[in-house]
Amino acid sequence: MPRPSRYAPDTLPRPRQWRDEAACSGVDTDTFFPPGTESVPPRVAAMYAKTFCVECPVRAKCLQHALTHREDYGVWGGLDEEERAGMLREARLAAERQARQERERASAATGT
Repeated sequence: MPRPSRYAPDTLPRPRQWRDEAACSGVDTDTFFPPGTESVPPRVAAMYAKTFCVECPVRAKCLQHALTHREDYGVWGGLDEEERAGMLREARLAAERQARQERERASAATGT
Protein backbone atom coordinates (compact mmCIF):
# COMPACT_ATOMS: atom_id res chain seq x y z
CA MET A 1 0.00 0.00 0.00
CA PRO A 2 1.38 3.42 -0.86
CA ARG A 3 2.26 5.92 1.80
CA PRO A 4 -0.59 8.30 2.76
CA SER A 5 1.68 11.20 1.87
CA ARG A 6 5.08 11.60 0.33
CA TYR A 7 6.15 13.09 3.66
CA ALA A 8 5.04 10.06 5.67
CA PRO A 9 7.74 7.60 6.66
CA ASP A 10 7.80 4.17 5.02
CA THR A 11 7.61 2.59 8.47
CA LEU A 12 3.96 3.51 9.13
CA PRO A 13 1.86 0.40 9.72
CA ARG A 14 -0.64 -0.31 6.97
CA PRO A 15 -4.31 -0.04 7.91
CA ARG A 16 -6.11 -3.26 8.73
CA GLN A 17 -8.16 -4.73 5.92
CA TRP A 18 -10.88 -7.36 5.78
CA ARG A 19 -8.32 -9.84 4.42
CA ASP A 20 -6.42 -9.68 7.71
CA GLU A 21 -9.39 -11.31 9.44
CA ALA A 22 -9.94 -14.02 6.82
CA ALA A 23 -9.85 -17.67 7.83
CA CYS A 24 -7.58 -18.30 4.84
CA SER A 25 -5.01 -15.71 5.90
CA GLY A 26 -1.61 -17.34 5.63
CA VAL A 27 -2.83 -20.26 3.51
CA ASP A 28 -1.03 -20.80 0.21
CA THR A 29 -2.97 -18.94 -2.51
CA ASP A 30 -2.66 -21.95 -4.83
CA THR A 31 -5.28 -23.57 -2.61
CA PHE A 32 -7.87 -21.06 -3.83
CA PHE A 33 -6.79 -21.07 -7.47
CA PRO A 34 -6.65 -24.81 -8.19
CA PRO A 35 -4.81 -25.53 -11.44
CA GLY A 36 -6.67 -28.78 -12.06
CA THR A 37 -3.97 -31.39 -12.31
CA GLU A 38 -4.60 -34.99 -13.28
CA SER A 39 -4.12 -36.10 -9.68
CA VAL A 40 -6.76 -33.74 -8.21
CA PRO A 41 -9.79 -32.70 -10.27
CA PRO A 42 -10.55 -28.95 -10.12
CA ARG A 43 -13.94 -29.53 -8.44
CA VAL A 44 -12.31 -31.50 -5.61
CA ALA A 45 -9.62 -28.85 -5.16
CA ALA A 46 -12.30 -26.13 -5.08
CA MET A 47 -14.30 -28.09 -2.50
CA TYR A 48 -11.21 -28.24 -0.29
CA ALA A 49 -10.64 -24.48 -0.69
CA LYS A 50 -14.26 -23.81 0.28
CA THR A 51 -13.73 -25.55 3.64
CA PHE A 52 -11.78 -22.49 4.78
CA CYS A 53 -14.76 -20.27 3.92
CA VAL A 54 -17.40 -22.12 5.96
CA GLU A 55 -16.70 -20.35 9.27
CA CYS A 56 -14.85 -17.32 7.88
CA PRO A 57 -15.85 -14.07 9.62
CA VAL A 58 -15.30 -12.00 6.45
CA ARG A 59 -16.85 -14.37 3.92
CA ALA A 60 -19.47 -11.82 2.82
CA LYS A 61 -16.84 -9.11 2.31
CA CYS A 62 -14.69 -11.52 0.33
CA LEU A 63 -17.61 -12.45 -1.92
CA GLN A 64 -18.57 -8.80 -2.32
CA HIS A 65 -14.99 -8.02 -3.38
CA ALA A 66 -15.01 -10.85 -5.93
CA LEU A 67 -18.32 -9.75 -7.43
CA THR A 68 -17.45 -6.04 -7.45
CA HIS A 69 -14.02 -6.57 -9.00
CA ARG A 70 -15.15 -9.39 -11.29
CA GLU A 71 -12.64 -11.91 -10.01
CA ASP A 72 -12.93 -14.51 -12.76
CA TYR A 73 -10.85 -17.26 -11.21
CA GLY A 74 -10.55 -19.08 -7.93
CA VAL A 75 -12.62 -19.50 -4.80
CA TRP A 76 -13.79 -16.24 -3.22
CA GLY A 77 -16.31 -15.96 -0.42
CA GLY A 78 -17.03 -19.66 -0.55
CA LEU A 79 -18.00 -19.69 -4.23
CA ASP A 80 -16.06 -20.80 -7.28
CA GLU A 81 -16.01 -18.96 -10.59
CA GLU A 82 -19.04 -20.82 -12.02
CA GLU A 83 -21.15 -20.07 -8.94
CA ARG A 84 -20.20 -16.39 -8.99
CA ALA A 85 -20.92 -16.18 -12.72
CA GLY A 86 -24.35 -17.66 -12.02
CA MET A 87 -25.01 -15.04 -9.34
CA LEU A 88 -24.01 -12.23 -11.69
CA ARG A 89 -26.17 -13.71 -14.47
CA GLU A 90 -29.18 -13.93 -12.15
CA ALA A 91 -28.65 -10.36 -10.94
CA ARG A 92 -28.43 -9.12 -14.53
CA LEU A 93 -31.61 -10.97 -15.51
CA ALA A 94 -33.44 -9.62 -12.45
CA ALA A 95 -32.34 -6.07 -13.33
CA GLU A 96 -33.51 -6.55 -16.91
CA ARG A 97 -36.91 -7.86 -15.69
CA GLN A 98 -37.27 -4.91 -13.35
CA ALA A 99 -36.37 -2.41 -16.09
CA ARG A 100 -38.87 -4.05 -18.45
CA GLN A 101 -41.61 -3.88 -15.81
CA GLU A 102 -40.85 -0.23 -15.13
CA ARG A 103 -41.04 0.57 -18.85
CA GLU A 104 -44.37 -1.26 -19.09
CA ARG A 105 -45.75 0.65 -16.08
CA ALA A 106 -44.56 3.96 -17.52
CA SER A 107 -46.08 3.09 -20.88
CA ALA A 108 -49.40 2.12 -19.26
CA ALA A 109 -49.41 5.35 -17.20
CA THR A 110 -48.93 7.51 -20.28
CA GLY A 111 -51.37 5.47 -22.35
CA THR A 112 -48.94 4.69 -25.14
